[in-house]
Formats: sequence, C-alpha cells, structure tokens
Amino acid sequence: MKDKTFPSLFDERSIFQPLAARMRPRKLEDIHGQDHLLGQGKPLREAIDSSSLHSMILWGPPGTGKTTIARLIAEVCEVQFQSISAVLSGVKEIRESIELAKLHRSNKVTLLFVDEVHRFNKGQQDAFLPFVEDGTIIFVGATTENPSFELNNALLSRARVYKLRSIGPDQLLKVMREALNDKKNGLGNKQLQISDEGLHNLSLAADGDGRKALNLLELASDLSHEGIVSDSVIEEVLSSDYRRFDKGGDLFYEQISAMHKAVRGSAPDAALYWFARMIDGGCDPLYIARRVVRMASEDIGIADPRALDLALNAWQVQERLGSPEGELAIASALVYLSVAAKSNALYLAFARAQADANDHASFDVPLHLRNAPSGLMKDMAYGEEYKYAHDYDHAYVPGESYFPEELANRQYYQPVNRGLEIKIQGKLRTLRKMDSESDFHRYQLAIEQVHDEKGAYNKGVYDKGKGK
Repeated sequence: MKDKTFPSLFDERSIFQPLAARMRPRKLEDIHGQDHLLGQGKPLREAIDSSSLHSMILWGPPGTGKTTIARLIAEVCEVQFQSISAVLSGVKEIRESIELAKLHRSNKVTLLFVDEVHRFNKGQQDAFLPFVEDGTIIFVGATTENPSFELNNALLSRARVYKLRSIGPDQLLKVMREALNDKKNGLGNKQLQISDEGLHNLSLAADGDGRKALNLLELASDLSHEGIVSDSVIEEVLSSDYRRFDKGGDLFYEQISAMHKAVRGSAPDAALYWFARMIDGGCDPLYIARRVVRMASEDIGIADPRALDLALNAWQVQERLGSPEGELAIASALVYLSVAAKSNALYLAFARAQADANDHASFDVPLHLRNAPSGLMKDMAYGEEYKYAHDYDHAYVPGESYFPEELANRQYYQPVNRGLEIKIQGKLRTLRKMDSESDFHRYQLAIEQVHDEKGAYNKGVYDKGKGK
C-alpha cells in the first residue's frame, strides 16, 4: 500500500497563519484608510497603474498597510519582490539581496522592500545608494519613525516619502466585518455573534491599527462560547490592552508636544485630554511631571512664579504616592499652568545670554566686580571701584555696569505685559531711567562718540569718565 503523503512542515499552506495575515488585502482597492495615496488620480496610484515605479519611503503607524502596499506594487507592476527586515538583517543580508537582484535584472527589475528601515545605521543605509542609482533595485523602505530624523539625507534625496494615516474607527469596523463574513480566509465559517457595541469597542482599542483590530477580533473569537462573543469576553480581551503609545517614537513625542502646546495656548481641557491619553497608553507619569516643570519655566516663568512651585509639588506627590493620587496632582498643575499668565521672556533672555557667551571671547571680569581676599589682589585694584548697592537709594547704583566692558548695555530680559511681569516691567523702566539720568551714563555717551581710527575708545576720555 502506498504511503499517505503528508504536507511538508515548511509548506505555507500547512502553517497556521493569524487572521491578520489571512485577511491581508489582495487588491489595492481592498486597502482601507489610505485613499489619500491609493485613490484614483492620486500620485502613488497613478505611478502604480502606469508602472512608473520609483524608490519610496512608506512612513506611518503600525498596522496601516506598509508591507501590503509594497507587495501589491510588485504584483501589479510585475516586478521581482524581495523583502528584508532591518531588525534581523545586516550588511551580509543586504549584499545577498543585491546579488539576487542582479541575477534577476535581465528578466525583471527587483523591488527591494526594507521593513523598519530606520533601524539600519548610516553605513547600512548608504549600502543601498549605488544600486538605487544604477537601477538595480527599486528601493521601498517602511518606517514608523519620522524619516527626516531617522534616515540619511542621501537616501531620502533618492526616494519619495509617502505618509500613511492611522485607520479610522469606521474603516476598522469594515475590516473586522469583512473578516467575520469571509468564509475562506476569515471567520465566516464560525458564524460568530458579536454586538455592534462590541465591535465598536474593539475598533477603539485597535487605535488605528488594522492588524491589531484583527488580532483582537481573533482573540475574542477564540474566547467565545458556542459562537457567542459576549460583553464579558470583550471586556476580558480589552482588560490588558494599552492604546498605541510607542515610548521614544513619533507618537510619544507628538502627544507630549500636543499637551505642551495646549498648556501654552491656555487650553486646560485639551491639556487634560492629552495627559489622559498618555496615561492610558502606559506613559510613565514621572516623565510627564518632569515635562510639566519644564512648561512652568519655559512658558510662564516670572509672570507667575507659583506655577513652578505647583509643578514641583505635583512631581513630588507622584514620587511619594504614585497613582492615582500623583496623577491627580499632575492634572491640577496642568490646569493651573494652562490658565496662568504666560511669558517666555525669561526663556528668551537666557537664550540671548547663552548666545553672547558662546559667540564672544571669554572676556575678563571687570576689576571692580572682583573680590579681593588677599593683599596682592588689593594692590592689583581688585574691587577698588565697586559700589555697594545697599549704600544707595532704592539699593540701586545708577549707571553702574556689571557686564564686561565689551558687552556693556546689553538687555536680554524683556518682560511681557502679563501677570507679575507687569510690575517687573515698571520697576525696570524706573531703574533704566535712573541710569539714563546718571553722570556715569553721560560720560559713557561721550566715550562712545570718541573713537580712534581703529574704533577703539580714546583712553583719556574713558579715564576721565571713570573719575581717574
């Protein structure tokens, strides 16, 4: 009797595939949520339909169809498809892919798909350049990170960037319903009973990720009893699920940026929303607390000094008590900062001071500002002409300069017309008026008018102005 033939262990048809893999779109029209790229008349769709291929970067969140698009491009345009992952590959695999592309070049051009291309270092990315240039490969890279920051300029200049969007809840519902009705590749044979509300909750949890939506649906199917996906099953599926929040990735910084801009824009409700989104996504509250302290310094500053105290207190509450008490303290700080008077005057002043420190020579401290703890230093006139502020009216010495002579009369800090800085602005105006009316100020004006041919101050007039 002839032995029964069993399928090979390595035969794709015999290997279990998750629902997301089985439901991978087989036509461009089946890809959901990317009509801005693949709709009729759109540039990428036009290039595919006319087989006018070019190297490209597909940039977008997980589960939005980057790999599927690359595969379908190769299929529609009848080119050789090769795929490598930057997570698992190195220069050796790059070379092997290039050699294989050279072998096929006489028959078909090769589309080389590089998944997670941002994981390759500069040298590995540069390895593709000669073969993109000479047409050996059509390079298609996929990345979840901003190409401007993660990819070499040389590679970017040779590829067009296409931004994929998160798949909306309505589109995710379509993806899941297609899987529920598909008897060949989906769950159609199970005849699952699941409520519209259950599907809606799964679509929200998937958070724009089509692959995740199908994975959640498959898990709900596995936990169902006699084909019924109850509310308790949905709750169990979602109990350990976190929204998309990739620490260190684009989404991480986009949400933090949104929260910071909401505070700066005096929008407490939006600030609370983005804070809740980040906590829901699993962000460390201590990281957020540190950012709130930064907001207090950068966007409020001296206009309301209480803001910094409140931000620091919230940080400390989070450290000592943890959640949820700490999160409530951070929320309180966010609301206060949002409604507080805003000023970036201090932030800009410090930046101007840093620019002068960086752009100029290391000027000496003027003699009158130096301490003289020893006899030698006194003999060298250290501190000789220093005027003690408390000996003067208003504890202020009109016309005195505390800058190096080369940077005299610098004004970095320009208070705004909001909060406490209104009073600070008035005081500075009074002090500067006192400066302008002082004898020393008049001498300084005379000095600035007397220059030699090289632009140096006339030392005789300068010494006279100093009272020597």
